[in-house]
Amino acid sequence: MSIKETDKQYVMGTYNRFDLLISVGEGCYCFDEKGKRYIDLTSGIGVNCLGYCDREWADAVSKQAHTLSHTSNLYYTEPCVRLAKELCMRTGASKVFFGNSGAEANEGAIKVARKYSYDKYGKGRNKVITLINSFHGRTITTLAATGQDVFHNYFFPFTEGFRYVESGNIDALKKELDDTVCAVMIEFIQGEGGVIAQDEEYIKAVRSLCDEKDVLLIADEVQTGVGRTGTFLASEGYGIKPDITTLAKGLGGGLPVGAVLVYGKLADVMGFSSHGSTFGGNPVVCAGALKVLERIDGAFLDDVKRKGDFVRKKLEGAQGIESVSGKGLMIGIKPTSKKAADVVKEGIERGVLMLTAKDKIRLLPPLTITEKQLDEALDILLEILAE
Repeated sequence: MSIKETDKQYVMGTYNRFDLLISVGEGCYCFDEKGKRYIDLTSGIGVNCLGYCDREWADAVSKQAHTLSHTSNLYYTEPCVRLAKELCMRTGASKVFFGNSGAEANEGAIKVARKYSYDKYGKGRNKVITLINSFHGRTITTLAATGQDVFHNYFFPFTEGFRYVESGNIDALKKELDDTVCAVMIEFIQGEGGVIAQDEEYIKAVRSLCDEKDVLLIADEVQTGVGRTGTFLASEGYGIKPDITTLAKGLGGGLPVGAVLVYGKLADVMGFSSHGSTFGGNPVVCAGALKVLERIDGAFLDDVKRKGDFVRKKLEGAQGIESVSGKGLMIGIKPTSKKAADVVKEGIERGVLMLTAKDKIRLLPPLTITEKQLDEALDILLEILAE
């Protein structure tokens, strides 16, 4: 029985997989079982920020795996402590909680917000406002936080305590910000919602309104964080500091990790037994994440911005393209006539891997991809769109 047939027999069918078996990866390239090469503009949906099997990253992970692979959070480990310190130094955060995914990080952020409000104001101040068209995860609670009706099916009852307002409409937010609200949760760029970047003035107005009401601002940077937009955090590019930031995807460089970063007054909200994660802060994962942070310095981020500008310049106004959105190397492309899903399927046939987001083609290439590699992949994309 083939790998694909075995998958269909034994793995739950929650993914609509393409007819592609990836066997080997190196840098921005991956290869199927027959040796065909693909330029990967997806990086595992924004995870492989240093590309496939980066040598320095793999060596750090391997060394740690041969030293201490896992132990309980009842004990201290050096990689976890070092990673927490490095994240705080890089972001200005006060403390960090480690989990295993973006959804788990967002769950943790919601718990922090509700605990802070309960401690200060008592019961009843527990609502979280999110934006229409947002996406925050696939657990019961993060599905409830997601502002898309299409996800609110089948799994009833969903967690209570969420409201949704139109993105970019500050008056709508003001209307909903009553004394039952403890937090506003946003994505600076709505990734799954179509790679839609928020307006800077709107974000600053949200920050100001939250300050005025003592409502916490949660920044879901699961997809935008760790250099994806050309700054380490997308919030830096918007000139604001959230009260809570969530990270995942690119932070581990290919291993599962989630992080909840809290600032200032939230440092000691979560005490003994208020939260936990068996695998959170795993030494091997933290060793990989430390290597990611070591690599993403100022010059690296400048290079991400430059390559993002290169992509936009090449695509904007090209035949078959209606618009280009996003920031850095988080890019959305709306075709003029072709369906995004059809373009992605054709891309696989021609050796380029891409994603979709609503009606757009979504690109999340490794941050280490070269301009030459981008140029080759984009030429193929443009050929598909022009046909």
